[in-house]
Amino acid sequence: MAKTKVSRRNKIRARIRGVVSGTAERPRLSVYRSNKDIYAQLIDDANGVTLLSASSRAKEINEVNDTKVVKAGLVGKKLAELALTAGIDKVVFDRGGYLYHGRVKSLADGAREGGLQF
Repeated sequence: MAKTKVSRRNKIRARIRGVVSGTAERPRLSVYRSNKDIYAQLIDDANGVTLLSASSRAKEINEVNDTKVVKAGLVGKKLAELALTAGIDKVVFDRGGYLYHGRVKSLADGAREGGLQF
């Protein structure tokens, strides 16, 4: 079997998901990174529900003419803002098998700046 980036990431992702799980009080902040955009969700794994989501495809973030790393930080801040209005201030971070670097780190830092605690 050919070892690809995707298969390696999925293996790491499965290992992370074996440990990290979200509840209604402390949801899981899940990150998905495509080549162009970045998406983040707050997930309650106990009930299998997505509570909130934010992405770089949102109009106010997409209009910003800056790098993908800067946009990822804005996505983190937006998600934190939505979470705080919903009464959520603590989350568990799920990097989704990606390295904690670049856009993923920027999103996490933006969420922390916005008021979320990991």
